[in-house]
Amino acid sequence: MKYRETIGLKDGRSCILRNGTAADGQAMLDIYVLTHVQTDYLLSYPDEVTMTALQEAQFLREKTDSENEIELLAEVEGRIVGAAGIAALGKKEKIRHRADFGISIDQAYWGLGIGRALTRACIELARQAGYSQLELEAVADNAHALALYESEGFREYGRNPRGFRSRYTGWQELVYMRLELDR
Repeated sequence: MKYRETIGLKDGRSCILRNGTAADGQAMLDIYVLTHVQTDYLLSYPDEVTMTALQEAQFLREKTDSENEIELLAEVEGRIVGAAGIAALGKKEKIRHRADFGISIDQAYWGLGIGRALTRACIELARQAGYSQLELEAVADNAHALALYESEGFREYGRNPRGFRSRYTGWQELVYMRLELDR
């Protein structure tokens, strides 16, 4: 799926939301590691990264060529500052209507509107891809993320009190949310 949009940020700067290219492999890997250092709300730790820049470049190329999945990058002043994407839950008939949504943004760029813009772009792209449900899971303590998702129409459908086991804080409750795209 292909996408490109320029948005205005709350601080007056511009941000380009776009597909990643093969040339973005290292920058994407760098932002992935950085965002996973900055918060304990994401799925993995920086030391668990197994992809190389070349593998990341291939991943970005595959997402751009895909008809139903995407990885968007947020670029401010030539620097990748975040990413978001949608991925199919599977190809089997019973679940191919569902997609998973994920997002991460450099903490220095929080509160500028990038998260909302990436979320909205992924919602629209999920609709275009023919999904009828977009899903995510978020740590219950991540109040800002939950508020964003709720404001964009996601609704909670369950919780897992032992969803993540943090190295730093122990058990983290996960909130499962979904957005019905065909209503």
